[in-house]
Amino acid sequence: MVNQISIFTENKKGAMLRMTEIISDAGINLLSAVTNDSAEYGIVRLIVSDPDKSYQVLTDAGYLCKKTSVIVVEIPDEAGSLKKLLEAVDEACINIDYIYSGNNRETHMPLMIMHTLDGEMLEQNLRSKGFKIL
Repeated sequence: MVNQISIFTENKKGAMLRMTEIISDAGINLLSAVTNDSAEYGIVRLIVSDPDKSYQVLTDAGYLCKKTSVIVVEIPDEAGSLKKLLEAVDEACINIDYIYSGNNRETHMPLMIMHTLDGEMLEQNLRSKGFKIL
């Protein structure tokens, strides 16, 4: 599994810029990101090259952050790949809390980033079905 950084921030102009500046200034590479917002606050979820350092520099800058384990699965770049992945998750009777995509910069293949309470079980199940887990 991979550590993701979740950052709770105000939903206002420049908030994402400020976070990415802090990460960039610390020499950390941003690999994937997704945002979920409400009227006043949002959650930004990041996959970065150095989750521990990201957590530290963002916390030091006053952000409320959380490190969370997620499963990162590489899938083929073809029609039906996500469907096959989700069928495997469904067969395992595991609920996904959220899912978002990224890209493997080495292989140029799509990545699906998933959070579930049953992470280890899902990871084992997907590996047994031939999925590439990072």
